Amino acid sequence: MIRPALPADVPVIHSMIRELAEYERELDSARATPEQLHDALFGADPAVFALIAQDDTTGAPVGFALWFRNFSTWTGTHGVYLEDLFVRPQARGGGHGKALLAALAAICVERGYERFEWAVLDWNEPSIGFYRAIGALPQDEWTVQRLTGKALGALAEQAEVSAGVNSEATLSN
Repeated sequence: MIRPALPADVPVIHSMIRELAEYERELDSARATPEQLHDALFGADPAVFALIAQDDTTGAPVGFALWFRNFSTWTGTHGVYLEDLFVRPQARGGGHGKALLAALAAICVERGYERFEWAVLDWNEPSIGFYRAIGALPQDEWTVQRLTGKALGALAEQAEVSAGVNSEATLSN
């Protein structure tokens, strides 16, 4: 069964994020706290959303999908960007990953979103094979770019900001 995450799910979501980070060989990079996740998912203005996959017999959470809305200037519509998809190893092969993706695809269709996108590590052959099997296509002509740490700070220092540009009201419009 797939259901929206509840505030009580934050500890298990946090735990599965850590499990995912370990699988992706980046455990030290997974620094988000349960409090940060709670605020992002259930604060006054949620910026991300999550679905929980439950074991059909026990009801125990066995996977999650964490996503947010993006926007295409070409289509003029929102879309869904899947930040994380994880199913615990003991539950893999039970259809939970596909059910999570299907639920997100349904959100796209119901809301008129034209794109559902995510990234996958180039060495994660089992996931790549799974995504191809459901009809997902790689966007090989695009590469992800990222600024973090000192490079992010250095570029920010070069900003010529007029009054109010960095205010929350301006950024949220």
